[in-house]
Amino acid sequence: MKKKGVVVLGATGSIGLSTARVLEQFPDRFEVISLVARNNLDELARQAGLFKPRTVITTDERLTETLQSKLPAGVKGEGGWEPVMQAVTAPETDVVVCAIVGTGGLEPVVAAIRAGKTIALASKEVMVMAGEIVRRELAASPTAKLVPVDSEHSAIFQCLAGRPECEVKNLLITASGGAFRSWSMEEIAKATLQDALKHPNWSMGPKVTIDSASLMNKALEMVEARYIFDVVPEKIKVVLHPQSIVHSMVELCDNSVIAQLCRTDMRFAIQYALTYPERFDGALPAMDFETLLKLEFSAPDRQKYPSIGFAEEAMRRGGTMPAVMNAANEIAVERFRREEIRFTQIWSIVEKTMAAHDPHPQESFAVIKEADAWARAFAGQM
Repeated sequence: MKKKGVVVLGATGSIGLSTARVLEQFPDRFEVISLVARNNLDELARQAGLFKPRTVITTDERLTETLQSKLPAGVKGEGGWEPVMQAVTAPETDVVVCAIVGTGGLEPVVAAIRAGKTIALASKEVMVMAGEIVRRELAASPTAKLVPVDSEHSAIFQCLAGRPECEVKNLLITASGGAFRSWSMEEIAKATLQDALKHPNWSMGPKVTIDSASLMNKALEMVEARYIFDVVPEKIKVVLHPQSIVHSMVELCDNSVIAQLCRTDMRFAIQYALTYPERFDGALPAMDFETLLKLEFSAPDRQKYPSIGFAEEAMRRGGTMPAVMNAANEIAVERFRREEIRFTQIWSIVEKTMAAHDPHPQESFAVIKEADAWARAFAGQM
């Protein structure tokens, strides 16, 4: 059996670390071609020792020599974005795992699509900022595939299983409700940074945890779903599900609902994306139906969580508006983490930035990045 060649972009982040754990389970099925990260050189070196990739790349060229000094014999260290583009388009590469935070994943993903690769996509920004461009590129490629790694989109992908669009009534994205799911609006108005970082179900980075508390993570996931699955915005719904066992659902035209359930472990979605269209036993934890019997669902309070309305507006107006929503939220979260603003001001900054923006068509990455920069400056001055 020929091994699949894998390139991991963002190898040292939380998704990258989970990807490494999955790859360790299947040494006979995967060959790691390249590992890419920015400045966590010790972790890059650790993984290089595990997988013996052909190249290990830091996107900061200034760190190239330091990286090379840490790598095992026979593994080449490189720096900058040109080696990244070469890795994702190399003939021996079959799957590109994109877990880069921010705009860094845009060009490598499009390059990999043009080279006909399978993209295991964990970077929300790629589809939120450039979903229209990515969809055009996928449509033009006879062999490229995009398999989502976000647990919600992976669940929807699995539930759809190639069903025709006419059978799909709604995509139901589940949300834990985050740290404030049982709080009143009055209590949320007084929330501290420490309060927002106490996610009841998942262990994640601070940005994603705060997004979960504001439900901005669901706003981003709604936009992402719109472009990953090429559905109209009206078919994308959010359902609160505190247990985070049902990762998302698909409602079909006959009003039946298909759901995907598994434990709260990102390795499930990562493993599925890597092994797609097959499934293998990766020794992941099984469902415990003796203790995990309680599943609750409810509609989100749209007054309490205005984020859902932001997503609907961004999808309706399209073009650069989703990128502006994303950028404004990133700046607002940074300011909240610096304790410059209250938690509820995250929403007001996003709303005001979107209201001030006149969206442009997604004609190029340059247009998207210009809108992103404008939104960051606008949100930072408020």
